[in-house]
Amino acid sequence: MSVRVVVVDDQALVRTGFRMILTAGGVEVVAEAANGEEAIEAVRRTRPDVVLMDVRMPELDGLEATRRILTGAPGEPRIIILTTFDVDQYVYAALAAGASGFLLKDVSPERLIAAVTTVCDGDALLAPTITRRLVERFVHPAPPTAALHRDLATLTPRETEVLRLLARGRSNAELAAALHLSEATVKTHVARILSKLDLRDRVQAVVVAYETGLVSPGSDGDVEPRSGNRSR
Repeated sequence: MSVRVVVVDDQALVRTGFRMILTAGGVEVVAEAANGEEAIEAVRRTRPDVVLMDVRMPELDGLEATRRILTGAPGEPRIIILTTFDVDQYVYAALAAGASGFLLKDVSPERLIAAVTTVCDGDALLAPTITRRLVERFVHPAPPTAALHRDLATLTPRETEVLRLLARGRSNAELAAALHLSEATVKTHVARILSKLDLRDRVQAVVVAYETGLVSPGSDGDVEPRSGNRSR
């Protein structure tokens, strides 16, 4: 079965361009929307696998539409944020709300199709290193006197260590080498972290690690977790 996509952008030419590219790549565009309200209705009506979501739109922007679509209900789609900026505060907020990654609007046809397929398969679109740079620019560190996010208490010491290194942009292979584990074991730890913290993918894990104060912006070495009380 082909991947089913909703394209959301306030510019008709942009929507048409993406539709043509996706259709040529074997992806089914089931609906288009010009603003956030139309996007929510299109998702409710068509139940797509992936939504390509513009950020800045009239009536209801892509950030709020993303929040409303990603309610935690079964069968909710993966959302890829479309932006003309490679580092944008709105993009960070969308990732924190549950989006699976972002693309620049001048993305190549091959990259666009690959991105849709990637998130449909359940993977995060962004490399952790890119996410880290984005988070470090826009994260608001929690007050030193606050407590860590309550969900982190459910992690084992090893899982906490894996999350801390993952947030610094380490790949599975690098995690395995640093912790003297097999990549299969690392993947198991990452899967358990996502499950315990109710996260969709590694992108959200990076955001949570910074917002809770588990790691600090600019830190590279092994650091002890500091306190924090930021919600996801």
